[in-house]
This record gives sequence, C-alpha cells and structure tokens, in this order.
Amino acid sequence: MKSFEYARAETRLDATTDARNGAAIIAGGTNLLDLMKLEVMTPQSVVDINRLDIGNVEATEEGGLRIGALVTNSDLAAHPVVRRDYEVLSRALLAGASGQLRNKATTGGNLLQRTRCGYFYDTAMPCNKRSPGTGCQAKEGFNRSLAVLGTSEHCIATHPSDMAVAMMALDASVEVESHDGTSRQIALDDLYCLPGTTPDIETTLKPGDLITAVLLPKPVEASHIYRKVRDRSSYAFALVSIAALVEVDEGKISTAALAFGGLAPKPWRNRELESALVGNAPSDALFDKAADILLADAQGYGENDFKIPLARRTLKAVLRTLTEVSQ
Repeated sequence: MKSFEYARAETRLDATTDARNGAAIIAGGTNLLDLMKLEVMTPQSVVDINRLDIGNVEATEEGGLRIGALVTNSDLAAHPVVRRDYEVLSRALLAGASGQLRNKATTGGNLLQRTRCGYFYDTAMPCNKRSPGTGCQAKEGFNRSLAVLGTSEHCIATHPSDMAVAMMALDASVEVESHDGTSRQIALDDLYCLPGTTPDIETTLKPGDLITAVLLPKPVEASHIYRKVRDRSSYAFALVSIAALVEVDEGKISTAALAFGGLAPKPWRNRELESALVGNAPSDALFDKAADILLADAQGYGENDFKIPLARRTLKAVLRTLTEVSQ
C-alpha cells in the first residue's frame, strides 16, 4: 500500500470539499482498503466520513423509507421496518457477505463497491476499467463469473452488490450532496453507467459528490424473494441473483418488479420483461417469454456461457415460487 494522508470530516462540506480535491471517501472500508493494499487504487488522501449525521433510518412523508448512507448492512437487514415492508432487501443483505463484513459495510459504500473481476484486481494484467486503453484480458481469459448483459468490447465486468439488486427492484433513488451544498436525487438505475467505450466511468457522480441517503418509495403489496445462485453457500458473489416482487390478483399478475445480479456491469432491470408479465395469467409459457426478453441480447464469452441458461432456469423457478405455478 502506498502512503496517503488521512483526514476526518466533521461536516458534509468537509467531505465534499476533500472529495472534490481528489480524496477517496472511506466509511466501512471493506472494499477500498483491499483495493489500496493491492495498489489498484492509490489515492493521495482519504477522508473518513463516519462522524457525519447520515446514519439513521427514517420514515418519509410519502410513506417510504430514508436510509442514511452510513447505516451498516447488519443494522439495515435487521431493521424491523425493512424486515416487514422491504423483505427482499433484508434477504439480499443477509446473502451478501459474512457477518463481520456486514457489521462494517455501509449502505453508501455497498452501492459504490468496485467489480471483483480478477483482471481488475491484478495490476500486472491489462484492464480498461483500471487503466483505460490497455485492453480487456477477461474477454479471452478466465471469465466464468463475468457479465453476459450490458457488456461492450472494452469490458465485461459485473457489479458485485446484492443490496443494490434488491434496491433496484424496489425503485430506490439516491440522495446526493455536492461540494456547493446543493443536493439532488438520482434514480438508482441512472446512478450506474454501462461500460461502453469508457468502462472506467462507473457512475454518474461528479467530483465532490457524496451519497447521503437511499430513498425507498412506499412499499407495494407483493410477495418478495431474493434468490442467489453461487458456488458455495456462504460469502460468495452471485453467479446469478434475482430480487423479485410479484403479486397475483384474480388469477393474473398485477405487480412485477424484478432485478438481476451477477449478469451485468450494473444491477439489471428489464421493464419490457415486467410489462410482459403484468396482466397475464402465470404459466410456464409466460415465464419462458419473460426469459426470452431478458436474454435476447445476452452474450457469453466462453467460460461464462453457462450463465445464460442458468439465468433462464433461475428466473422461471423464482416466478413459479411467487405465483405458485407447479412445474
């Protein structure tokens, strides 16, 4: 690890000013410290935001929930309102990491964690995300865990978060404060960038931006599920994951919100798939149609080809469970 300067932010202005000047923001540090140790990230300065007043979970006037950026994954998963009204989020958090990591990892940091692609972590290997213009070794290399949707010729990395997948299905938005004191909300789907020709640009945040909270809308009446397929049952990243909220009313699907992890460079949501489900009676034929829509543009790169049929089977299994359709 290279040497760096360390400062504690006493106010949001301290944090946003330091960030605008190039400092890396640290809260739990569960991802940043690993990257600094490997010299994948080498910030000259780090600003600690743990003293800021952004660590509470509060009800909103609209009947939703405001989750402070410093709320830990453990506290959020155990929060009684989250467990009651946003069950899919609690389940995703508990599937996301070991207890020790959940005790330190924060809501804001979880959203901004970097890919776990092995070539991104290996500074001896070319990686357009780490060093733009050097190439993507993963396309022709070991890519079993990498993306099959939303990729480009420049990058096939996946986003690693479980929490963000659930929040995508819940229509979350992110509250961001800038260095000039102004704040804005960004829909979670708009926070993340696809790689395109600039895989090093991962979000729409600007220098000096600080995530202060995540906003969840009023809960909807639906059955929740978070299904995660992984190589082992504990502390492993998703090969395919699905956060789903589905409601059946009078024999037809009335609500459908689904987000996918392990398949793309960002938590993935396909509105066309959801529209195809709503208003129709659940059946295997309908679920096949939904999978066809999801995977229409999917592309494997050799070792990760299996993700495409795995995503189909997992989606159908989730929809069968939520709609009580027998196989």
